[in-house]
Amino acid sequence: MSALRLLGLPKLGLPLRITGTVAWVGRSWPLPPPHRAMSQYITEERGLPCSDQYRLYFKTTAGHYISPFHDIPLKTESKEENGIPTKKARTNDHEAVFNMVVEVPRWTNAKMEIATKEPLNPIKQDIKKGKLRYVANIFPHKGYIWNYGALPQTWEDPHHKDPTTNCCGDNDPIDVCEIGSKVRARGEIIQVKILGILALIDEDETDWKLIAISVDDPEASKFHNIDDVRKHKPSYLEATLDWFRLYKVPDGKPENKFAFNGEFKDQVKMDFALQVIESVHKCWKALLHKKADGGDINCINVQVCDSPFCCSEEEARSIVQSAPTTINEDSNSKEDEDIHRWHFIKK
Repeated sequence: MSALRLLGLPKLGLPLRITGTVAWVGRSWPLPPPHRAMSQYITEERGLPCSDQYRLYFKTTAGHYISPFHDIPLKTESKEENGIPTKKARTNDHEAVFNMVVEVPRWTNAKMEIATKEPLNPIKQDIKKGKLRYVANIFPHKGYIWNYGALPQTWEDPHHKDPTTNCCGDNDPIDVCEIGSKVRARGEIIQVKILGILALIDEDETDWKLIAISVDDPEASKFHNIDDVRKHKPSYLEATLDWFRLYKVPDGKPENKFAFNGEFKDQVKMDFALQVIESVHKCWKALLHKKADGGDINCINVQVCDSPFCCSEEEARSIVQSAPTTINEDSNSKEDEDIHRWHFIKK
């Protein structure tokens, strides 16, 4: 990829990639984590990192823009007619492999997420009360303690009450905590095997958290279930439980709760996680075919040919080209200094 990237800022000139910064005349900003091509997909930045205008769009290596929410297959061995060749990946008869969209690299604080309400669903930084969101550092942790992201082609329907949690979905793709040894880049598409699942109850909504490991991790062969996490990464699950329970407390909110008394449901013994994934995939299919009320969810896609929301490659390109790229002088383009602060909470 060229070292020069045009982000539509003619008055300030071309941005120059140099070590540690992106520089324009008279100003500079920290570089985001590196974006690299993975599998059949690459990413394209628009706008400034650490600003409300920043977007990370996805496209195939052929240069066709796609939605990471709707167009990337859920399973790596998917043979659905979506126009993207996929390789079959399966570690053994019990370990189906899924694509994961990495939204937040481990140790970082910016709350990045798939923009479910925007056309083509780029990754952006979440905003609350007009401010960019960053997760607090709760001692002894720094930022997110896993590579965090979501499974594509899934949707937790806010109108569907889960029979096991008795709560409706949170209106997002299902979340994934990838526990491998590598720090992944924002926008990477990695292949993961599922080890278990945790049911977070966030403001009376079901917010499933899949525990997974990338199949290309050096230690992946050691992990097949939740017990293997306890064996090879002692205290990691307990830290995960504490992280999700406490992460909103520094913002003045109460501790989060969990279904099943905070028990991690093991994948191999019960197939529980796969059943949840299948359920949220069915919800997504209903969403893409107007059989479910998606509210403000943007369903525009390029590859789901039988969906009434499917658009042409030219229309998708037009969507990205119309995205804002100019600098709004009033927008926040600085990292929150509070991300370097530790919060000490009595457990």
